[in-house]
Order: sequence, then structure tokens, then C-alpha cells
Amino acid sequence: MHKIYKYSLIIIAGAALTLQGCGKEYFDELSTNPNQVSVATLPALLATSTAKAGLNSFTVGSNVSSYVQYTANPTAAAASDIYETIDYTGMWDALYFAMADVNEMKKLAIKQSSSEYLGVANVLLAYNLMMINDLWGAAPYSEAFNSSNFTPKYDSDQAVYTSSMTLIDEAITELAKTTATIKLTGASDLIHAGDRAKWLKTAYALKARLLIKVTKTTTFNATAVLAATNNSYSSNADDAGMATFVLRNNWATVSRNNAALSLGGWLSEQFVDHLNGKTYGLFDPRIKKITDVTVVPGNPTYPLYIGTVNGAGNRINGTFNNTTKDENYISFNSPWTSDTSPLLIVTFAELKFIEAEAAFSSDRARAYTAYLAGIRANMDKLQVPTTERDAYLADTRVAVGSSNLTLDLIFKEKYVATYLNPEAFNDARRYDYKYKDFTLPQSSVLTSFIRRLDYPLGERSKNGVNVPAGVARTSKLWWDL
Repeated sequence: MHKIYKYSLIIIAGAALTLQGCGKEYFDELSTNPNQVSVATLPALLATSTAKAGLNSFTVGSNVSSYVQYTANPTAAAASDIYETIDYTGMWDALYFAMADVNEMKKLAIKQSSSEYLGVANVLLAYNLMMINDLWGAAPYSEAFNSSNFTPKYDSDQAVYTSSMTLIDEAITELAKTTATIKLTGASDLIHAGDRAKWLKTAYALKARLLIKVTKTTTFNATAVLAATNNSYSSNADDAGMATFVLRNNWATVSRNNAALSLGGWLSEQFVDHLNGKTYGLFDPRIKKITDVTVVPGNPTYPLYIGTVNGAGNRINGTFNNTTKDENYISFNSPWTSDTSPLLIVTFAELKFIEAEAAFSSDRARAYTAYLAGIRANMDKLQVPTTERDAYLADTRVAVGSSNLTLDLIFKEKYVATYLNPEAFNDARRYDYKYKDFTLPQSSVLTSFIRRLDYPLGERSKNGVNVPAGVARTSKLWWDL
């Protein structure tokens, strides 16, 4: 259990050195601000950067959760459900401010010759950049952190992907070194508590993510994916997550607000039916560790797990009622979204499903073993009782044997394992949203599934000369052929 405590994030001048189009007066103010920290230390930058990585995982995950139908809005035709344009300036800013902090840590690590801090900086820089790339495609990077350039050019979506891979490879090189004179400070590392070896595994985990993402392209290399997974996590204990909060886990806050009738955190019918036996004819015990049992007054025989249809809003028996708790919601009783749960970045379970997919064409036995291991790891992470876990794994609809394993089964199970994680949006697009019974949300403003986000208004107003024009939300990223 991670301790929750209050801490102060160090605000540094470097955090402003982004492409956000801040005027010169903003930098002038920073240079004369008596409360501004002028010289940040590596431990302070590490605390800030690891905290923001976890918080950005939540921010991105929460904003795309309805696109992959983990969550749904209780209001009919809500913009987040029906693919309407939404201004994500706040999320864009959060990702770039986080990268600016990390960039300062990277420069200081180079100056002080710390391979450990440099390696972690490259991992965190790559992680935030990957999310920018996955959501918008082309984006500023090569000119993003030049304080004299307020209109940095946009690198192509494939170029940003390549930059992310370069950062990861550089991180692996640095983190493989064991002779650093300035080692990570455990108390300031809110993800791996100063464990260099775990950071090295996380670098390989993110490399596996990057490599599996291009399965639709001619550059896909299954052997390289498997090599990355070999060097990555070996158990749930290696998982990367951030569990240091001012108050509590952000998902738990959503859940507690819901309990107070501040609506949010409603689970989608797609996800609930994926687990409750309706879609696959098999009850998945993980649902009991994800959400709380539904109670419908006066109707004890009503299904115990009920989701909300994306785009339709809260409609039970044809009527809307947002004050009766007769659906399923994100739960603060869940090991995934409790007050003290970590905001997960990448997990051992996800890595096993990446391994299963990569090995599927060449080594079906390895793929099958990894597929089962991924389910087991995810169930253990959710604290599913051993008897229920083993019964599910033994069911013939799950234990199909290596010769009957399909990519559909791998994606079906990975969809559960990446619940609320930003990576689920990438998988949905790679899989062309082919999850069983997955349909467009009701009242969708698009005629096909969403593939990317609109560039934010804030960026268009400050760097409009470089923002790509006419990019539709249905247009595919370079790897999503």
C-alpha cells in the first residue's frame, strides 16, 4: 500500500518553455517572480515529472474512456459519447508542461553526468510524447522546447513516433549502466522508488508498446517486440504506477463524486456486458472487483450489472432518472480505482498480451501461454479470489488450447486488462473496433469510429500557422492503416 501525503510540486521556469504560444511578458514575469524556483534539483524535478506522468495517464485515460466504451455519459447525446468536437487544450497543455519539466531534468542530468536520471528523463519524455502522438498524430517536438520560438513547427506523426523510439532506446542505454555517481532518489521517485532496474524494465515495456502499435504496417517486427517483452516485466510487482496524491486517486474522486450525485464515472453497457455474461455467455469475476453490484428497488431479479448505452444516456425502462443508482459506476471499492490505488502507466498483464499478439503467427504455444498469463496477472492485480480466477481460466471458452487461440481472444482479454488506460484507445483503433457487439454510439455525429482528436483551440490560436488543417476525426494515423 502506498502512503498518501501532500507534497509541493516544484514549479520551474523550464515548465513554461513549451510551444504553448506564451507571450514574452510571461517569461519576463517568470524572471522576476520572487516565488519562482530558479535552480531546481534533480530530485525535485524527478518528483514533479513522475507525479505528472501518473496524472497525465489519468487525464488521457479519462478523456478517451468513452471512445472505447469503458464509460458513458448519463446525458443523452453528450459530446464525449457521440464523437462531437471537444476542445482538449487543457490536456494538450498538461502533456507539454510535463515534457518541459522532464526536459529540464534531462538537461540537468546531462550536466551532472547522471545516467540514471538521464535514463528516467528519456522514459518520461517518451511516455508523454507517445500520448501526444497517439491522440493527434503530427505535433511539435524537435522545436518544442526552444524558449525563443513561440510557433514551433509540427513534426509528422511518423517522425514523432520515431523520436519516441529514439528516446526509449537512449533510455535503455543509460539505464543499463550500473556505475552512476548520482543515483535516483527513492523518496522523489513516485513511480519506481529509485529502482533503476525497474525503470529499465519500464523502458522495455514502452518499447514493446511502440513496436506492437505498427502491426498494420510493413515495418512491424514481431521478433523485436518479443525481445522487448523478454527484457521487461516478470510479475505484477514490476508495474509502473503513481500512487502519491494530494488527496486520493483521481478515479476514486470521480467515484466519490458520483456517490454524492455529481454525475460521472458511469460504466458503458459495452464494457459491462463484456464482463457480465451477456456478450460472451461467460461471467467474468473481475466485474465484481471493478464495480459494485447494481441495486434496483423493488426488483430483486433484475440483472446485477447494468451499463449505460453510449449516446443514449441513463434510460431504464424507457425513462431517464439520474438520481436512482440503478446502473454500474467506477467504484472506489475497487483495487483499480480505490483512494490509494496507483494511476497505472503500464502493467505486466498488458505486456503478456503484447507478447501473445507478437508470438501469435510464429509460436502459437508461446502466444497461448502468454495469453493465459495475462489473464491471471490481471485477475491477481484486481484481487479476484483464487478459486474464481482458476474457474474462469479453466472454462473451455477461455482455455481453448493453443491451436484454437485467436487474435480476437487476445484482444478480448486485453480490453479488460487495459481498463481506463490510455493505451486502450490505440488497441481499439488497431483492432478496428471489432470487439463483439461494439457499435457506434447512439446519435453519433460521425459515420465511422473516431480515429483521432481535433487540434486544441488553444494551440490553433497561438500556433495556427503550423497546425495541420482539415484533419478529420475519422482520418487515420500513419500506423492505423
